Amino acid sequence: MNVITSPSNATVRAARKLARPSARARADGHFLLEGPEGIREALDAGHLPATVLATERAAARHAGLLNRARAAGSQVLLLAEPLLAGLAQTATPQGLVAILPGVTRSLDGLPAAPRLVCVLAEVRDPGNLGTVVRAADAFGADAVATTRGSVDPQSPKAARAAAGSLFHLPVVAGVPWPHLRSALRERRLRLVGADPHAPDPVEAAPLEEPIALVLGNEAHGLPAEVRDDLDLAVRVPLAGRAESLNLAAAAAVLLYEASRRQAQAQEAAVGR
Repeated sequence: MNVITSPSNATVRAARKLARPSARARADGHFLLEGPEGIREALDAGHLPATVLATERAAARHAGLLNRARAAGSQVLLLAEPLLAGLAQTATPQGLVAILPGVTRSLDGLPAAPRLVCVLAEVRDPGNLGTVVRAADAFGADAVATTRGSVDPQSPKAARAAAGSLFHLPVVAGVPWPHLRSALRERRLRLVGADPHAPDPVEAAPLEEPIALVLGNEAHGLPAEVRDDLDLAVRVPLAGRAESLNLAAAAAVLLYEASRRQAQAQEAAVGR
């Protein structure tokens, strides 16, 4: 197989465009995913990469994965290491990137009767957003939704931080808050916001009920229009000297607690 060395190659140009952080770069409905773990998760979930790009060394190291992708119908191309490094988002690239059809959904893709939805309002850090998607997947949330003004969940850094969880649960992206709020209300979800300055601790929240857990930008918190629509705002009590938790850590704590309480409530209902 020939190794592509020209930066003017059409596939390389397309991949370079997808590597940009802007959502406009993914207007054609594809996104770039780096690393063998994410590509393996995509295949496991039935999301076929259109193209997998690999260096010669990575192709030898991950021959089984590339053979699997090729057998499923993906185009597999070898790329010179400097070209691949230009597409990667990490300091030590693993030598594999894939171009995948988009997986984020419109508002119609929100489940009809969810019990736990994680909402990210104007969250702009891609690493935080991707890590929250991963935590939502780990703790059994039914969906993640982002408001307009949030970073694209399929931007390269966010997709990498999600570690394959983009393929495991619905991710509704870039919805104006009034439309998202109406959809959550229609699904009878209570809107519970995370606010480090809220008077009520998380123990006071009715997390055993169907809820939308709403988190805001790490620097500025929840936008005013979102905060005004909440049914309740709660904080995670801190016992140590840390002033606060970062967004991803707070989300993980709250998602775990909501998942735990909902499971307990379900067990109690079955035992009646």
